[in-house]
Amino acid sequence: MNIAAILGFVLAVASSAASASAVCPPATVDAKYGPFDYTDPDAKANRLPIVEKGHFKPQVEQLIRGESSDLGSDIDYVLRSFPNHHRALNSMALLALREKTDRPDHSHFTVDCYFQRAIGFVPGDAIVHLLYGNYLYQVKKEQEALEQYQQAENLDPENPNILYNAGLLYFGLKQYDKALMYAKKAYASGFPLPGLRLKLQKAGQWKDD
Repeated sequence: MNIAAILGFVLAVASSAASASAVCPPATVDAKYGPFDYTDPDAKANRLPIVEKGHFKPQVEQLIRGESSDLGSDIDYVLRSFPNHHRALNSMALLALREKTDRPDHSHFTVDCYFQRAIGFVPGDAIVHLLYGNYLYQVKKEQEALEQYQQAENLDPENPNILYNAGLLYFGLKQYDKALMYAKKAYASGFPLPGLRLKLQKAGQWKDD
């Protein structure tokens, strides 16, 4: 390969990377207010009510109708102000699933991008990884979902919601021994719903200690 060809290849790679960055910029870019950390008590007490009052009332969270504009636009505003807003991330994911698209109407980014921005903004937020795993599981990306559950568990190993959802995924993958292990851990940590245990019992895979 000659020098001109090498230079052309390097420029093409650089252009591709710049384009990807423009499509999904970090959370510190393009925030109209903030960005703030959803897990920070001060931001949650003093900044969050301003955002939620105008853009994330119950009818928005429940995907009934928008508050200041369209649903996608309101949830997008919340996520640009609080990139790791757990409930807004969940609502955006549910909206995408309902609309059968990876980028809901009137949103700036894809669902994957919103999650990546949240992870980049607060890498230690285990709930973001859990919610991302839930979304990936819903869109049939089981291995990617498993990676997110594993990262969530590494950050918060005793969280019963993380353990339970990981158990559901392992059950779906027919890895029953792991599903049983995670079910036991989730219930020992106080998870209240019996669904995973019932699934394992119906499949003949539940074992009492």
